[in-house]
Amino acid sequence: MWGDYSWDDGYVLRFFCEGDMNGIIMLFRESLEIVNRTLVIGGEEMRWSCRNRGLWTLEYTQELTTPLCITSSRGYTECVRYLLHRRADPNAAPGGRSPLHEACSMGHEGCVQLLLEYGANPNRRSEDGLSPLHLCERSDSVRCAELLLQHGALVNQTTEVMQDTSLHIAARLGLLGHVDLYLRHGAISFINCKNLEGETPLIAACGGNGCDEDIRLQLCHLLLEKGADPEVQDQQDRRPLHHACRRAEHRLVEFLLAAGVDVNAADYNGGSPLSCVLQSAELYQEKRPYLTVCALLNHGARCVYPEAFGKVLRCCSELPDVIALLYNSYLSLQVYSKWKQDIPENVFQAHQSFYTTFFSLSGTVRSLQHLCRFTLRKHFNSQCCHLIPLLPVPTAIKDYLLLTTEQSVGLL
Repeated sequence: MWGDYSWDDGYVLRFFCEGDMNGIIMLFRESLEIVNRTLVIGGEEMRWSCRNRGLWTLEYTQELTTPLCITSSRGYTECVRYLLHRRADPNAAPGGRSPLHEACSMGHEGCVQLLLEYGANPNRRSEDGLSPLHLCERSDSVRCAELLLQHGALVNQTTEVMQDTSLHIAARLGLLGHVDLYLRHGAISFINCKNLEGETPLIAACGGNGCDEDIRLQLCHLLLEKGADPEVQDQQDRRPLHHACRRAEHRLVEFLLAAGVDVNAADYNGGSPLSCVLQSAELYQEKRPYLTVCALLNHGARCVYPEAFGKVLRCCSELPDVIALLYNSYLSLQVYSKWKQDIPENVFQAHQSFYTTFFSLSGTVRSLQHLCRFTLRKHFNSQCCHLIPLLPVPTAIKDYLLLTTEQSVGLL
């Protein structure tokens, strides 16, 4: 007991969690020892803990914190100011994260500025090997990142486990403002740095899921403009194009193709960018994956081996527009009735008109019109996308030659 109040952590926590300045001042009138007190949140629990480069152990842990950690994580700027004035330790981290880690993770720039002014270490690692800059993972934390860099944060410091730089993290999450900031503060010299999985920031941007395609496209444009290599491979030999194709993001795919990347590059398992989009097409139907397939074919992507077309039907049976597009990329393709077993019954019924027509093509001869298109496309090869638009023919014929008419599920 101290005064009329108990040292019970739950009682003390309430004032700091609610940012109750009057209650906090009352606590300090009773005892200054409260300023750096380690508080326990909850009882002991069995938790997995990672302490050394991927080595996880199951151990009893308690969630520990300090008044300054609590107020910093909640953005109570005046409370933080008061605690620091009362000599709270800005680097104390009994729970594994310092107050600066907590403030940065929530984007509280006012708290970040105060903590740095009172001597918080901008490069201190948390228990799981992250610096405060690594925890600037919100779109509204760009000012926090800027303050850290102004106070000596190392922009190219890597995380302990995955070896991610701040640029990797920002690119993966689609934080365009952060990426631009880091590049202006020295990250450009590490723009092709690989993490533990061999990912560069460009690969992280293409494979991340933290933003929409517009932002991802701007990110990749910025990274390429600053010297990112679009042909660097990760540990699975996947390049940025493979990752973009896996997400069926056709504008990003077209952007990378325009940068001159290898449209037929194979990953460790022999997978091409075309196979990547076909394998994930049904997961991203709303992104109209036929546009990605069309872009690849018009840049010289090799067709699927005829013997493997049954696998295409298994992957893309719900997407007749993709099936039609691929079918018309061959000079001729023998259609086998046994392929019907690769199409779920409910899908066949949903697209009965298309599949009835498709399987009726078995043994038929392709039209002269199609044969002419195939011959011209073969002659232009990877330059189809550049040369066909220059031909002195009507737009409708250009669309036919570029396979864009197959979007209406044409089987000619």
